[in-house]
Amino acid sequence: MNTRTLGKSGLKVSSIGFGCMGLDFGYATKVTKAEGIALIRQAAERGVTLFDTAEVYGPFTNEEMVGEALRPIRDRVVVATKFGFDIDPATGKQSGMNSRPEHIRTVADASLQRLGIEVIDLFYQHRVDPNVPIEDVAGAVRDLIAAGKVRHFGLSEPGARTVRKAHAVQPVAALQNEYSLWTRGVETNGILDACEELGIGLVAYSPLGKGFLTGAMGKDTKLGEGDFRAMLPRFTPEAMERNQALVDLLKRIAAEKGATPAQVALAWLLSRKPWIVPIPGTTKLHRLEENLGAADLELSVADLAGIQAAASEIGVEGERYPEHLMATVGR
Repeated sequence: MNTRTLGKSGLKVSSIGFGCMGLDFGYATKVTKAEGIALIRQAAERGVTLFDTAEVYGPFTNEEMVGEALRPIRDRVVVATKFGFDIDPATGKQSGMNSRPEHIRTVADASLQRLGIEVIDLFYQHRVDPNVPIEDVAGAVRDLIAAGKVRHFGLSEPGARTVRKAHAVQPVAALQNEYSLWTRGVETNGILDACEELGIGLVAYSPLGKGFLTGAMGKDTKLGEGDFRAMLPRFTPEAMERNQALVDLLKRIAAEKGATPAQVALAWLLSRKPWIVPIPGTTKLHRLEENLGAADLELSVADLAGIQAAASEIGVEGERYPEHLMATVGR
């Protein structure tokens, strides 16, 4: 697989990464630890080198799965994980945010132990903590880098002003933001501009719209128990029916290209900037192979112009998160 470098950081990764969250967290369909390990290794065998996890996924179990899967090939992969929530290590209960420097240090040590590695390649603040100055957060990660426990600093869903303040203390290698054909806020809220200006890579999570842009969902889809999408405004039957127009656009382009809607959606993202890396997730090998096939899909200038023109006429129904979660992004 082709590789990309995340901004000016020198951190080189596969052009498509693997978002590991959904293997055992967030969705109704989960895999066993053994199945997850097998799929992660199959992704690596196919050229994926960027694997994304977080302490809060599980909590804790996702890091353990990712660590066990990747330890035999540690020297060939980039492991990204995240801090920023207050999680009781005994019960796993989450109680708000916590990016105090002493907590960041504790999380780093715990994540290293669960992953079974000596250094975290990319350590993200999962969400900006309004109670801790971002300069203090960046300083704490700078200290972890100096101590050899972390290689690169990242932020997830920050505001552009926060990015600049953090970057002045410790260079930010990557931002992880939701970005897809139906979530394009980074194009207008200053995030892409900040990445371009400062030399920061963008890791796009939910690049397939949490499954919707694959064409496998519709207004009659019943979400299983424990599927977090059930609380998202875009996944009501009414919203999915109205948003079907975007999927129809992808299907039309896919039919012309001999591809799938998911591949078109990912190829569109790859075309946006050379330092953008999408991290789709899946629990199925055939979906993994389908997603990775997007790296070889060429969209012409005319294709991209057609997608842009058609998409601009389609209004997306529903916010991506409920109000209380939308309040945590873009700080």
